Amino acid sequence: MDLFTPLIEESKFHSNYRSILKSVKKPERDELSRWAEGFPDRDGKFVKQFQETFNSSFWEIYLHAVMKEYGFALNWKHNSPDFNIKTSKQQFTIEATTANTADGKENEWERMLTLEELNNISFNKMNMESIIRLSNALISKYRLYKAKYSKLDHVKKKPFVVAIAPFEQPGFNLQYNRPIMALLYDYYVDEDAYTKAPELYPDGPPDRQLGYVEKDNGAEIPLGVFLDDQMSEISAVIFSCTATWGKVNVLANNENVETEVFSLWATEPHGRPEKRFCSRKEYTESITDGLQVFHNPYAKYPLAPETFKREGVVQCFPDVGKGIFYEEEATKCLHFRQVINHLK
Repeated sequence: MDLFTPLIEESKFHSNYRSILKSVKKPERDELSRWAEGFPDRDGKFVKQFQETFNSSFWEIYLHAVMKEYGFALNWKHNSPDFNIKTSKQQFTIEATTANTADGKENEWERMLTLEELNNISFNKMNMESIIRLSNALISKYRLYKAKYSKLDHVKKKPFVVAIAPFEQPGFNLQYNRPIMALLYDYYVDEDAYTKAPELYPDGPPDRQLGYVEKDNGAEIPLGVFLDDQMSEISAVIFSCTATWGKVNVLANNENVETEVFSLWATEPHGRPEKRFCSRKEYTESITDGLQVFHNPYAKYPLAPETFKREGVVQCFPDVGKGIFYEEEATKCLHFRQVINHLK
């Protein structure tokens, strides 16, 4: 599949697509092409959509690269859901989606946050917007499952997984798992409370239950959709806010630029985030770093826990009765990564 031969007028190029066509970015384009190897354009529209809308197609390409990394068998016989997968343990399907910008609000590609903004960011304001947009994406796919996918023979009585990537606002890559944990389990980590008074929280930012978040129009969005059986048809949610062009940057071997990487990694034994700043040559990241899997304890057809088990991949298994979460790899995982490139 040729992603980079234009199929649409240049005036219709998505801003992100236009940016990666620069000649200096050929190594990154080659890296992305490797991710896409074996990924079929089943409806003949994928490349055009990639060039015109970018983010949702990029997320599917990333997921495809992840499935190949795990060595899963992919069946492309069916046009939907997006991925029909077979492992040694079970068969399951994945439907990919993105959380997108609300009408009238600033798109993620329109502006990069300045250093001053990063140092003074209100996580609560950003996270509330993220929760709303993630909720819209998840509910949309849940309704699609009920109306269409649940009737398909290759989907029936098998785990159904929704894979969501957030692209809803500038700075979306800062959220780690705060909004998605709130949406699924009504578990919100309050970074702003810690920033204002760190001496009150020696063990790190406090967590709390929000119950709901409020949209601009006053409508309330209830949280904790995995705390009962209201979405039992969804077995798990796959999520990553680090599956961005920055990951392509750090995995590509581009000798035309000097690349600096600013990242935040959970560190053992307690998982407290540690800032790292180094050159790309000194930096190591895998295709699956930053990937997170949130299991639904009420799933009709649970996803086998070992399916995505891997170093650096966070998996969350809630014990609703005890009100606690078991998290794999949370003490040694990628939270955030920002890439800074300089032409030589």
